[in-house]
Amino acid sequence: MRYRRWMIAALATAATLMPIAATTDALAREGKIMVDQEVSTEVIALVGGNVVDVDTGKVTMNATVLVSGGRISAVGPAAAITIPADARQVSMTGRWLIPGLMNMHTHYGLKLPGAAGAALVNETDPQQVLRMAGNARKSLLAGVTTTRSTGEDHGNDFALRAGIERGDVIGPRILTAGEIIVPTGGHGSLEADGPYGLATAVRKQIKYGADWIKIAISGGISDTHGAIGAAPMTDEELSTLIEVAHRNGIPVTAHNGSAQAAQQALKFDIDCFEHGYYLDDAALQLMKKKGVWLVPTIVVSQPGAKEFYKKIGSPAWYLARVDSTGKEHWAMLEKAIRLGVNIALGTDQFPFEPNDGTTATVAEAELYVKAGMTPLQALRSGTTETARMLKIDDMTGRIKPGLAADIVAVNANPVENISALRTIDFVMKDGRIYRDDKTGLIAQ
Repeated sequence: MRYRRWMIAALATAATLMPIAATTDALAREGKIMVDQEVSTEVIALVGGNVVDVDTGKVTMNATVLVSGGRISAVGPAAAITIPADARQVSMTGRWLIPGLMNMHTHYGLKLPGAAGAALVNETDPQQVLRMAGNARKSLLAGVTTTRSTGEDHGNDFALRAGIERGDVIGPRILTAGEIIVPTGGHGSLEADGPYGLATAVRKQIKYGADWIKIAISGGISDTHGAIGAAPMTDEELSTLIEVAHRNGIPVTAHNGSAQAAQQALKFDIDCFEHGYYLDDAALQLMKKKGVWLVPTIVVSQPGAKEFYKKIGSPAWYLARVDSTGKEHWAMLEKAIRLGVNIALGTDQFPFEPNDGTTATVAEAELYVKAGMTPLQALRSGTTETARMLKIDDMTGRIKPGLAADIVAVNANPVENISALRTIDFVMKDGRIYRDDKTGLIAQ
């Protein structure tokens, strides 16, 4: 019922209330107002499962996980854990428990060239927020409990995040970069030029509640103009933008496929790159040295994505651009893994989107293993490493007492075979069960 009430309200008012929702969200994050988050107060005991330690890869067999107030209160062998009399016991027998997955490159309102994108050309902000809410729900049910939004229109991501945190709709925990800031004609929607124009754009996104700032410093696969390998921003523009964000304690990530643009951004202490299609050895080595993050989104350029592109009716020129990028993108990922660059899992597809017989999130992790990671490293890229990148590793990312009860279950040990992630059949976020295939539970 709450979901339906929010849908009606959104249709009537979302377009006019986006700035208000964004400002309210920002104030809440500063502790100035209270936010009624959808955290369960129920005491739950997950019993009989096998808990994976994503730091060591070790498994505690026949374990009990106690959850209270949305957080993990105890975890260990069943014989060592006393279950409170008022706890609801949920069987995890035959399952392996891992932290909820995280996806660091999402666009819940994604529109790409093709028939599907053309059908959305006149989509209003209220309509888009509703579509985004549906995509957020599907993402959570696919086992993704935390996401980072890397570009949405008109503050719609702030409205969605506020709705999830109030419990009006269900979805992952969202950290967001707001709109993509670009020089005129760049790969994004929020255009600004000159160092002070870009500084103003950054400050406005921070005012609305952005956790990150995202910029585009090269062209993209979906662009009809602009080269992926170009570097269109001046030093003064780029350095000022990054400085303003950092002065406000906000990290900066860049859509980038260009080695030239990477060197420029690294000079000014960029925090993260998205995609990295054509990053060369020099750029990757400097990223490793500086601790800069890479979110590869490798699924978008590999054969598994063809199912998605067919579904959305991608035009021939777009498919040709994907094909021309794929081999270089793959070689870059292999090099980044060999060099030990910080890698956080992200897809640039909906987290739940079908890809190579599974979801895009799981397919991304599988491709990391194919490119040279161990299964444990790939699992960490979507749990502990993503939490570390977001600086929320004191909140979530492990099945550990004191952390948020973000837990998913699979039918085999993913440390032995990452494809065990294909069998996700249980999802808990903040201590609330949203999916349990054993009982037929699925949140609506």
